[in-house]
Amino acid sequence: MSTETWNGLEVHRFGDGPELADELLHLVLEGKKTATCWDAAEGLKGAEVGKPWAVKNSAGDIRCVLETVELTQRRFDEVDARFASDEGEDDRTLVSWRAGHEAYFTRNGGFAPDMLLNCERFRLVQIVGEGAER
Repeated sequence: MSTETWNGLEVHRFGDGPELADELLHLVLEGKKTATCWDAAEGLKGAEVGKPWAVKNSAGDIRCVLETVELTQRRFDEVDARFASDEGEDDRTLVSWRAGHEAYFTRNGGFAPDMLLNCERFRLVQIVGEGAER
């Protein structure tokens, strides 16, 4: 669970490094990324349906507010093409989602095809800072 807050909201950053954080945030701001997932062994990280949260870029600047609209658990090998597309990454196919996420989980402590994931869908509530005209 995040201990950092902004305007009373928990603050999170996508990915596992500065480049990926900015890339994924950009997809959110474009409207292409409306979902994310993480190893269920990490817990819910404060996520709950209806709860807003802030997202920062690699420089630590708050860039948007999101609201969780769905939170489910499923095994890695049970993630479907719709969820993969909603994550908005690469070419948005299940094949590329599996390859990218297998690499991500492998470099972050371990991967197993049957690992349990927390799968979250969210909606963009507000853009903050640059491009906040939306």
